[in-house]
Formats: sequence, C-alpha cells, structure tokens
Amino acid sequence: MKFSTREDVEAPIDAVFAMLCDFESFERAAMRRGADVRRVDRLDEPGIGMQWHAVFELRGKRREMQVEMVQFDRPNEMVVHSTSPGLTGEMRFELIALSRSRTRIRVELEIKPKNLSARLFVQSLKLAKSSLTKKYKLRVAGYATTMEERYLKQA
Repeated sequence: MKFSTREDVEAPIDAVFAMLCDFESFERAAMRRGADVRRVDRLDEPGIGMQWHAVFELRGKRREMQVEMVQFDRPNEMVVHSTSPGLTGEMRFELIALSRSRTRIRVELEIKPKNLSARLFVQSLKLAKSSLTKKYKLRVAGYATTMEERYLKQA
C-alpha cells in the first residue's frame, strides 16, 4: 500500500534537507506519543547505516520496529526502511529546488505485509484509503508549514 504527496516549502533546499536530518526532534516527537525510540548505530554524521529501534503500542498491542537509513543523497533524497515482525515499510523524501528560496518535497510511504495477519491489517487500511490519504497529506502539509516557520525564525 502506498501513500504519496508533495508540498512546496518557502526555504532553500539545503535548509529543508537539514531540517529533515534533525532526527533527534523526530525521536522526541515519537517519545511524546508514547513510543520508546533508541538510536542503535554509532555514526557521527547523518548518512546510510543510521539505525533506530522503536517500541510502541498500536491497536492495543506492543509493536517493535527496526528502522534504517538506506539511501542518503544530500540534499536530494533520503530513504528510510523499516521492518517489524509483520510489515516492511519504506519512506522516501525527494527534494527539488524550484528556486533559490523554494523547495518541493515529495514524501512517499509504502508498506508491505509479510504474513497473513499483516495482510489482513493492510487490507483493512485499503478500505479506509481515502481518509488515510487525506490525513497523510494534512500531516505532511503541516510539517512543511512547520519547516517554513523554523526557517523564517533562523533567517
């Protein structure tokens, strides 16, 4: 199952990519929502090989997920691969400079089931695809607005 959207951000491509590389803020946001997130690699700089272990509750069950950076092409693209016992996922961020002060960001999320129960879960998501797509687009748009505000505060 795939979700995809794009947003234009009033900030240069390097600034947008740098904000996407603020992994500590993503970790803190997940922890505020009740997840336990630990970075498990020893890299000093953002790049391929970064890894996280996350534990969270979803639909009343404890879930575990491994997340790894599999592509890192500054400032154009970043791909994160996630694995859990039943699902695999891939989140792709593609950036295109529209001008010196405007960047288009495309965010794609694809999830694939690995077993029968995960297949049933994904099938239930497909039944709600239109409402989930709407929520996904709103979340990405909200984050794009947040990035613009952060950039304006820095400038």
